[in-house]
Amino acid sequence: MKNLDHYYDILKNEKNPNYLETKNKKVEADLEADLDTLWKYHENKEPGSTSLLDLKARIAEKVIENCQLCENRCGVNRGEKQKGLCDTTAVSRFSSDFLHRGEEPELVPSYTIFFTGCTFDCVYCQNWEISQKKRKGDPVHPEKMAKKIVRKKLEGAKNVNFVGGDPLPNLPIILKTLSKFEAEIPIIWNSNMYMTKQSMKLLNGVVDLYLADFRYGNDECAKKLSSIDNYFETLKSNLKESKKQADILLRHLVLPNHLECCTQPIAEWCAQELGKDVRFNLMFQYRPEYKAKSYPEIDRRLTNQEKDRATKIIEEEGLENLV
Repeated sequence: MKNLDHYYDILKNEKNPNYLETKNKKVEADLEADLDTLWKYHENKEPGSTSLLDLKARIAEKVIENCQLCENRCGVNRGEKQKGLCDTTAVSRFSSDFLHRGEEPELVPSYTIFFTGCTFDCVYCQNWEISQKKRKGDPVHPEKMAKKIVRKKLEGAKNVNFVGGDPLPNLPIILKTLSKFEAEIPIIWNSNMYMTKQSMKLLNGVVDLYLADFRYGNDECAKKLSSIDNYFETLKSNLKESKKQADILLRHLVLPNHLECCTQPIAEWCAQELGKDVRFNLMFQYRPEYKAKSYPEIDRRLTNQEKDRATKIIEEEGLENLV
């Protein structure tokens, strides 16, 4: 598939997944050091005896003591059993995991792990029961989860797909889980991409494919519908960085009455900055859920006219590698 070369090379056993390369890279590091020193080890990557993946996991553990994983930057000490804005402590939980056959064709079957909690508060969330403080889920034990990943690969999984909610609040546990096995399986980060630069650094050398949700074309819509700030610049920065790190597959869920304010600027930016051949999934699955009834402009499904207009926008901007 065009623009997913790295991912397909792993599937063909022509290349190792990034996490394995990072796990096997040994660097100088004292894992008991303070956070600033740990980051210096991470930047310098001097030869040593500590796995770079273990160093990343330790940094992530320290970061959540004054949590700066997402751009909400709530600063909560999640290591002390406090919940951040994501409703997540240091204990990661998942609501379900299974071989998913409903993703993009190049991804299925995908071993998909649905974590609870989210860095957004979308008023129309279709997974609100797991993302918005309704279901606690089961605790994630890295050793057990690692064994399940290996087993699912043997059962035919093409990849392991970390999602939610959003996977980001669970980054420490995810990195620990990856350190517990060595299966040659691509790692997919299925995310809203509302991450700090620190989180992007930790994911560099871990993720093989960013399954990135690009929802809003401006900050006003993001604030109104998902309660987040500085959305558009954050997404643009992280998507540029993700393209440098790994393959990228973009998703855009079209919202009613949000074509000119959101779909159009997203399509224009993606074509100009990520390339017209970026893999792009224009999604028409929206249905009003959760609190959508309180927002009249999105309290309905898309019309055929809106679907046609969204398709025309994509064509006009020249995006050519559509799912």
